Amino acid sequence: MNLHLINLNYTLGIILWITFITSNAQDSATTDFSPLHKLEGFTQTYYYSPGQQERATNLALFLESAMRYFQDELDFTPEIKLYILAPRHWKQFAAKPLQDVYGFPHNIDKVRLAVAAEDNDFWRSFLPEVKSLPSDLAMRVRQAYGTPDGSYSMRPFFDLLALHEMAHSYTAQGGLNMQRHWMGELYVNSMLHTYIAENRPELLPALETFPDMVVAAGTAGYEFTSLEDFERLYPTLGMGPENYGWYQSKFHSAAKDIYNAGGEAVMLNLWSALKRHQEEMTDAQFTDMLRKEVHPSVAEVYENWDSTD
Repeated sequence: MNLHLINLNYTLGIILWITFITSNAQDSATTDFSPLHKLEGFTQTYYYSPGQQERATNLALFLESAMRYFQDELDFTPEIKLYILAPRHWKQFAAKPLQDVYGFPHNIDKVRLAVAAEDNDFWRSFLPEVKSLPSDLAMRVRQAYGTPDGSYSMRPFFDLLALHEMAHSYTAQGGLNMQRHWMGELYVNSMLHTYIAENRPELLPALETFPDMVVAAGTAGYEFTSLEDFERLYPTLGMGPENYGWYQSKFHSAAKDIYNAGGEAVMLNLWSALKRHQEEMTDAQFTDMLRKEVHPSVAEVYENWDSTD
């Protein structure tokens, strides 16, 4: 495996591992909003550090557009509070495990989301040495994350993760029974990919390039690669952060394949099915339901997982 891809994969795993740890955090951020300003004129609540109104407005417009799309398609909108934070405010409002990791977007408690207002060293640490990548990946990285001055920024990717975290708020507040841990992660990636593909296709390179690099590096060095392992180890994240990052990249790749196979209808059908089926299901019953009521491509994520590495 390419050394730079190993480092990239490991760092992605750390990010997603921290996301997992903080996804159920409660009372981990202060409710004193005094240092922050509040955007007006939006349906949800947006707090931002002084001097960051333009950045906050752009993120609010992006998420509000996504929420309008999901409201039209799913007939549901969760409560969302987004915090767009400068470094000086990060420790005060971020979830406790992330107070020293400025730049990591995360869902604090299924309602509150925290994102960075400024580019930062954490984002920059994800960029490999572009010249050392295979030529096709290097070209994609330049197109997705290159800047006019010739440098690179991971902001385009990290901005999209706010929508991923918001999707967890949809499933948590919308009463869905995700049935399996792997489905919980696959579905929010499906929501994210479907919205971008349907409404902002120009953002697909930023969304796809990063996880594609991880999946392209293969499975060498990973102890756990099966969905059975993921299901067993997910509650305690016993597979470790790097291995977890590989799983997340696979889920995003699967979400892309699902969309390409059936379009937005798959995401909509899956929402309805997970809301409708509150009963416990065996693996056979679950995959049969997915094939018949949702789309064969979703059942095939489980059935063909090991054969699609």
